[in-house]
Amino acid sequence: MSNLQANKISKIFKDNKAFIAFLTAGDPSLDKTEEFILAIEKAGADLVEIGIPFSDPIAEGLVIQEANERALSVGTTTDKIFMMVKRVRQKTAIPLVFLTYINPIFVYGIDRFFKACQESGINGIIIPDLPFEEKGEVLDVAKTYGVDVITLIAPTSKDRIQTLAKEATGFIYLVSSMGVTGVRSEIKTDLKTMIDDIRQVSETPIAVGFGISDPDQAKAIAKISDGVIVGSAIVKIISEHGDNASDSLYNYVKSMKEAIS
Repeated sequence: MSNLQANKISKIFKDNKAFIAFLTAGDPSLDKTEEFILAIEKAGADLVEIGIPFSDPIAEGLVIQEANERALSVGTTTDKIFMMVKRVRQKTAIPLVFLTYINPIFVYGIDRFFKACQESGINGIIIPDLPFEEKGEVLDVAKTYGVDVITLIAPTSKDRIQTLAKEATGFIYLVSSMGVTGVRSEIKTDLKTMIDDIRQVSETPIAVGFGISDPDQAKAIAKISDGVIVGSAIVKIISEHGDNASDSLYNYVKSMKEAIS
């Protein structure tokens, strides 16, 4: 069975507030990751971010760090993740984006990595520790293989927001708050001003992530942005329910998507 042609990332934001879900590949197993991606899509998610487990994930809070450890402890490798993505691609055209640190890409080989992304049906990539100034090499190779390198913009980017936004493709990942990923009870960043600054120079859709966990938060953020990204709350459901997380994931994602629709 051949891979389904994946939908382009930018398409998901047309006439729709996008719900983007994150999970860690291999937590609790790659077979389950495949099952969970399909459950999340069925519940209404528009795009799924797949975390490649890494031993030193600097941007992640405890919940996702522990998911990385669980995934690595069962022997999850980049090659096995590519094979899992190929299987998912035979069943769904939902856009898929990797979240990985730069080191695993270098170790794998930049060209080899992005070629495998294209062959397996990965549409985009988020690299939290890739400095803007050093993006060139990765960007050129990714472009050759049709993979969007997603721009991350954080509250600390203040003076550089427009520089960062100008070249963005796919979508802009706007980081809602300082520090590492995790569930927050409130988000204090002035997102509206940041979004206005971005919109002056870029038409690329803006999705907000870090700290969003309940439908009310999602609804409020969706009013000012093009979509919401949820990671830790989903990974937490997987850590609590393990192999049996599909139903809980479906119900949670459905409630979040309904809140922003």
